[in-house]
Amino acid sequence: MADIMNTTSDISNRRAAFAMAELLMRATPLLVFEKFGQSYVLPTNSTKIAKFRRFEALDATQNELTEGVTPAGKQLAVTDVTATMKQYGDLIIITDVVADTNEDNVLKQAVEVLGEQAAQMLEKMRFDVLKAGTNVYYANGALRTDVNTPISLNLQRKVVRALKNQNARPITSAVKSSPSYGTQAISPAFVAIMHPDCEADLRNMPKFQDAKDYGTTTPFEGEIGSAESVRYIVSTVVSPWTNAGGTAGGHVLSTSGSKADVYPVLFFAKDAYGIVPLKGKTSIVPTVLNPGQASKSDPLGQRGYVGWKAMQTCVILNNAFMVRAEVAASVL
Repeated sequence: MADIMNTTSDISNRRAAFAMAELLMRATPLLVFEKFGQSYVLPTNSTKIAKFRRFEALDATQNELTEGVTPAGKQLAVTDVTATMKQYGDLIIITDVVADTNEDNVLKQAVEVLGEQAAQMLEKMRFDVLKAGTNVYYANGALRTDVNTPISLNLQRKVVRALKNQNARPITSAVKSSPSYGTQAISPAFVAIMHPDCEADLRNMPKFQDAKDYGTTTPFEGEIGSAESVRYIVSTVVSPWTNAGGTAGGHVLSTSGSKADVYPVLFFAKDAYGIVPLKGKTSIVPTVLNPGQASKSDPLGQRGYVGWKAMQTCVILNNAFMVRAEVAASVL
């Protein structure tokens, strides 16, 4: 990807850096999936193929040594998972009249709105990839069309047991919530991401601890609390399948009033998926064209543009390290 200073049009390098920083500052608090994926840092002017590497576990069959005899050595087995990056972005049109007559800083407001949009757009792309995981547990029944029961501690324990039986490891680090790239250590835990409609049911669950009572542990943005070994984060990006479940019966949310809306709750262990982080000066590129610049398509210079673009991808690295629970949400 081209360096950021070469992608803007008629604003200074200082202003371009400001626009990029504002985009990232507005985007990063909303990037839930960003924090827990294996990161592929985007090199400048590189291929569109992101390569994630997984080292496979060694065979643990008992290998008794013979005195004085060197055992046959083993080689590390690796699995490479590749994903093709795609370009995402959008722009806002600013007319010369708006720029000349609006008392607010239109450029700043436009950049802030675009930063929020960038986060939501990329999060929806990641969610679409991750909700397609193959490990599924239902709150009740054996199919999505059966589901009309909220999340429960027993369901969570089934999910955690499944993850542990696959030797999935708790997440021990997360991408920092700042525009700069970097990770921070966290207390070992599995992480679950759910829609806010499910929050009340989670809070009613035995063993639930509110995030404000963590003590020395700092909650993530959007984190509401934990239960046993799982930390829960809410995001409206994790949208339900409307009217896809069993009979609502008036006790769970239903768009139609008859069939329950089914909510995915995504549980993750370490290295479940890979992402390109939205961090650093090459991750998101702002473009600003101020009104007043005449061209063949705009001979009076009546239009200007503020936009962004980013090369991104998301890929499941190991289906065994993630589980999708499908639940209903109680009517309040």
